[in-house]
Amino acid sequence: MKADVIIIGGGIVGSATAYYLAKRGVKDIIVLESSASIGHGASSRNGGGVRQSGRDVRELPVAMLAVQKFWPTLSEELGVNTEYTQEGNLRLGKTEAHMKKLNQLADNCKAMGLDVRMVDKQEAHTINPYLSDDVIGASFCPTDGHANPLTTTLGYYMKALEMGVHFYTHAKVKGLKKIKGKVSEVIMSDGEVLSAKTIILAAGYASRAIMNTIGLDIPMDDVIDGCIVTEMEPKMFSQMLGTAAADFYGHQTHHGSFVFGAVAGPEAYMDIPPETTNFAHPDTLGATCRAVEGYIPALARSKIVRSWTGWCDCTSDGVCVLGPVEEAPGLILACGFNGHGFGTAPAVAYMLAQMTCGEKPLLDLSALRYERFYD
Repeated sequence: MKADVIIIGGGIVGSATAYYLAKRGVKDIIVLESSASIGHGASSRNGGGVRQSGRDVRELPVAMLAVQKFWPTLSEELGVNTEYTQEGNLRLGKTEAHMKKLNQLADNCKAMGLDVRMVDKQEAHTINPYLSDDVIGASFCPTDGHANPLTTTLGYYMKALEMGVHFYTHAKVKGLKKIKGKVSEVIMSDGEVLSAKTIILAAGYASRAIMNTIGLDIPMDDVIDGCIVTEMEPKMFSQMLGTAAADFYGHQTHHGSFVFGAVAGPEAYMDIPPETTNFAHPDTLGATCRAVEGYIPALARSKIVRSWTGWCDCTSDGVCVLGPVEEAPGLILACGFNGHGFGTAPAVAYMLAQMTCGEKPLLDLSALRYERFYD
């Protein structure tokens, strides 16, 4: 089977890239997803943050581009309700050490042109009156927000499908192959060989094993995160919340439920295959609930209706790998998003389409290149 472009990975980055390529007039596009459903991995398991504040300065321009150019009109473009809400992000602190950390993060972002500022206890509680008295301050970015990962990923998939993109599920990739020095073949687990002019590898942590087959490697780990969802509550607040202690993050959805995420506890030390669907461990649930209650006491009696875990492809330096590879012409990488990939996905996918079509991307992405690990 031949195509102009093969995209490995059917998450939001892969689906959105297929859409933007089809929109540019590329006719023969194949998306390969190893699981049974599109967006089965991190794209449907994240907390929905569309965040610029607190990011590494190397990826901050990508996050800012996504917020400025794509998110405000995405629901209309895709014909779905992405539930995009731009009511700011409060990153909360309870100690002077927390405030020092938040101040440094805010200064880094302000130096890059982002509107983010420190607020004292009074202003933080004015912005969100549900906060605990233990919160002594926060950083606040008014242009941050959140959206619904499920409807957004589905929107990109449906639009791409309408435009003639071929999606294949249960399509597990075994490796890549160079022909005359160019990466042009995809070897499937059943032995079938697919060929394309350009191959985009956007398969999360699975990208590492796939690129290993042609001698490439990224120092990257699969890190587990957990999410919980509460029952529907009366409307309380619209901001995205995070903490300097990184003990939880989350927001209230349009439906009324709260979605909170946290770094996993015991799961991180258990032998769990990344492709397995799991509920959060009871110890993780308890720790997350205690953290949330410590910042938002009004939620102390809220009931948890479901939980899940997901996997983050985390690079050794904390930012993604994005762009072509010098020693592997024909291949473009888009992986290692460190749990930040949902919010930046529209901008990332748009620029992947630009690169595939031989155009100069909207941003200078040299800081995110593969070769940085070996320079």
